[in-house]
Amino acid sequence: MEKAFVERMKASLLQLKQDIFDNLQSENEEFQEIVAGMDGKDLVDIASDDIDMKTIEAIGAQEMKRLRLIESALARIEMNHYGQCMKCGKKIPIERLEAIPYALMCIDCKTAEERRTR
Repeated sequence: MEKAFVERMKASLLQLKQDIFDNLQSENEEFQEIVAGMDGKDLVDIASDDIDMKTIEAIGAQEMKRLRLIESALARIEMNHYGQCMKCGKKIPIERLEAIPYALMCIDCKTAEERRTR
């Protein structure tokens, strides 16, 4: 894979990583505000706040999963394996990597995996 492309993807991955950290920090501040504001509320307010907290936690879990994928992609860059499908070993198309810089599999393998998990 072309070195300039890999470097561009590395920069993109690092920016995505920073965006996730910024997002998680913001969510943590929102979470703290929700918890602090729960004093003296009725059951409807508490239920609403509970839904808000669960939503924040779910978003956080999704972001953590994406962060692990980004870290994995950065490790593959360092090991010169970036852009290779983890399943079949073929090259992942550049268009796919531009759309999803942390993609683990080529389109064929990802499609097959999704069919199996349905």
